[in-house]
Amino acid sequence: MSQSIRILYRNQRGRIWHNFNWGSITKRSAVIVTAAEWSAGRDPFDATGRPNPGDADVYVTNIGPHDPEGDTGGVEFCLHVDWRSPLHVQVTITVLDPIEDFMVVE
Repeated sequence: MSQSIRILYRNQRGRIWHNFNWGSITKRSAVIVTAAEWSAGRDPFDATGRPNPGDADVYVTNIGPHDPEGDTGGVEFCLHVDWRSPLHVQVTITVLDPIEDFMVVE
């Protein structure tokens, strides 16, 4: 069964490495990470806001789930925010069932 979590990273610009530790993730996890510019909601009491598909190029590369390394499992990824000023970015991490097999293709 899949699980997802959303994280708000404030003031992001350029190419930034992130690590998010989450006990549901191991190196055998299939993990999807997506990102979008974030905008505050109209309701001042709603801190969740929403993804804003604006003009900035916001995307994720180099996704690497890992086993516990002193604390808990997690995922490392590179967040890219191509815009002239820092932006708030909402990242969604989705963990799927563990991978079933590993193959080497040459």
